[in-house]
Amino acid sequence: MLDMRLIREEPDRVREALVKRQMDPSSVDEILVLDERRRQLIQNVEEMRAERNAVSKEIGLMKDKDSRQVKIDAMRDLGEKLSDIEADLKQVEVELQALVSEIPNIPDPEVPVGVDDSDNIVLRTVGDLPEFDFEPKPHWELGPELGVIDFERGVKLAGSRFYVLSGAGARLQRALIFWMVDLHIRQGYLEKYPPFMVREEVLYGAGQLPKFKDNLYRDHEEDLWMVPTAEVPLTGLHMGEILEEEQLPMRYTAYTACFRREKMSAGRDVRGIKRGHQFDKVEMYTYCKPEHSAAEHERMLRDAEETVATLGLPYRVLLQSTGDLGFGSHKTYDLEVWAPGCGEWLEISSISNVGDFQARRAGIRYRPADGKSTQFVHTLNGSGLGMPRTLIAVLENYQQKDGSILIPEALQPLMGGESVIRSA
Repeated sequence: MLDMRLIREEPDRVREALVKRQMDPSSVDEILVLDERRRQLIQNVEEMRAERNAVSKEIGLMKDKDSRQVKIDAMRDLGEKLSDIEADLKQVEVELQALVSEIPNIPDPEVPVGVDDSDNIVLRTVGDLPEFDFEPKPHWELGPELGVIDFERGVKLAGSRFYVLSGAGARLQRALIFWMVDLHIRQGYLEKYPPFMVREEVLYGAGQLPKFKDNLYRDHEEDLWMVPTAEVPLTGLHMGEILEEEQLPMRYTAYTACFRREKMSAGRDVRGIKRGHQFDKVEMYTYCKPEHSAAEHERMLRDAEETVATLGLPYRVLLQSTGDLGFGSHKTYDLEVWAPGCGEWLEISSISNVGDFQARRAGIRYRPADGKSTQFVHTLNGSGLGMPRTLIAVLENYQQKDGSILIPEALQPLMGGESVIRSA
């Protein structure tokens, strides 16, 4: 959430940011009108409360019964008016909060202006694209032929965009998750295993609500929502807390299953397992001091790149444009791996510097060691990495002419020492 003072004092900056994001800036004017109304109501309430307190003291000193009753009647009328104004103030504050919570983060000056992901900038490409002496197959052919992906039974169990991993496919997915978590621990992250369901206020604090309400799954009888990413519970871990400066930076990693309705992607990536309502992801998350967040962003990018490089997958690093930038992000790098069977680059990680956007919503501050006033921390998040696209990349890049799949060396100890996946 943006600081209300920023919107009030630099409205043109916020309008410009919304235009860069291809959004209507008129909401800024609505916010300013409500904010002025709110401040006027607060002034009225304070003046009326002060008058009531002063007259109450005066009544206590009055000896003339009739004069005293006149004052009491006047205060009764004042109290009714005060109650009405307090109700108006509460309603205005609710409306103002709703509007401010819909304003996205302001993009970093380095973020290129664009309409959508086609305007993202490729910063570098690492590794050579594989060359085959045969026509490489997409994973939606490789998987069924090897007996490791079962589309029909996934649909039978849960409908479209679901699948079942079997045998070496299930084991490979598990190996990737275990290996990535262990790598991030070696990189300096503390592992967390959070709930896969959270309360509404946690989703709000992480910036998922109200913006993405239609894309989330929930229990309609209780205040429980399925997590769309481990970023959400990792944000909620310190919601409403004041951390000590010496605790920072705090770096966490976590595996969760993730659940998204994918309503916004209807008709996209309908073949294979690239996009589904349920998927696995390993997350990296950092809490840090504001002056360190840019350096932490670069560190997290390096950590994610090490993950991809160790798997031996060709990848590229992109800087997201304003048209692709996430709601809460100040600046985001994407990592994409080459999938030769699909013939396309697949995004497997987004590493975002969120600044104080989430911390302001979730009430997460730190106390400087010099005793100065508490400040909001900065938070950062990144996939390290996301499934099933990492699995797709391994299957398609390591496929052999005979239809088998070589297992990356880093994963072989977790695959029982096996080096090849063959058809059963």
